This record gives sequence, structure tokens and C-alpha cells, in this order.
Amino acid sequence: MSTPESTRKLDLDPDGLAVRREVLGVSHVDASLERADEITGEFQEMITRYAWGGIWTRPGLDRRMRSAITLTALVAHGHLAELELHLRAALRNGLTREEIVEVLLQSAIYCGVPAANSAFGVAKRVLAEPDPTE
Repeated sequence: MSTPESTRKLDLDPDGLAVRREVLGVSHVDASLERADEITGEFQEMITRYAWGGIWTRPGLDRRMRSAITLTALVAHGHLAELELHLRAALRNGLTREEIVEVLLQSAIYCGVPAANSAFGVAKRVLAEPDPTE
């Protein structure tokens, strides 16, 4: 971060930042913010404000439900790196391993078997890890 613009402090929504850290984990979020530069800084501000502060803080759904929906959307669009991150988040948000498998099975029908097959490969790796909630 060598240009004056890249050394500016990020303008992060405090509520969104708190939820983002709770859901994704402090180390992941802080590492993402530390890597922010003149190209990605505004994106970090946007997702913290709108996704995490605007959507994830709404009272209409609990975090478990939001995680299940997010997993399905990520499977549908084949975003496997984000799926890996959000599988860990789903565990933090209280989904059980069995419920995650059910979400992926449901996704197989509505998102397609090939997409779910790839998702199960990611889930197999993530669910073999120690439980992040313990």
C-alpha cells in the first residue's frame, strides 16, 4: 500500500464489521481487511456495509437460516472458495453437520447434481476439520 489513496483508513460499518467477524471469524476478516488496497478497499467497505451491516443484521431471519440460504446460493453459482468459507460460518452459526448435508442434498435437486457434487467435495474437507465452535 504505497500510494496515498491506498493508505487511507477503511470506512467500515461497525455493526456490519461485528457481524462479519462473528460469522466468518476474526482472523479471516482481519486478514481480508489488511490485504485491502486501492483496488479492493472500497469493495471491503461495500460488503461490510451492505452485506454484513445491511442484510446479516436484519431481524427477519436468524443466522442459521441466513447460512443455509447462503450455502444454497453459493452451490447454485459454483462459488466453491466462498462455499468453503461459509461452510465454516454455518457451523459457527449453529448448523449441524447433518443439517449442512441436508442443505447440500436439497441443493442437488434445485441447483443441479454437478454443482452439488463439487460442493460435497468441499464440504467433505471442511467437515473433517475440527469444529470451529469448540
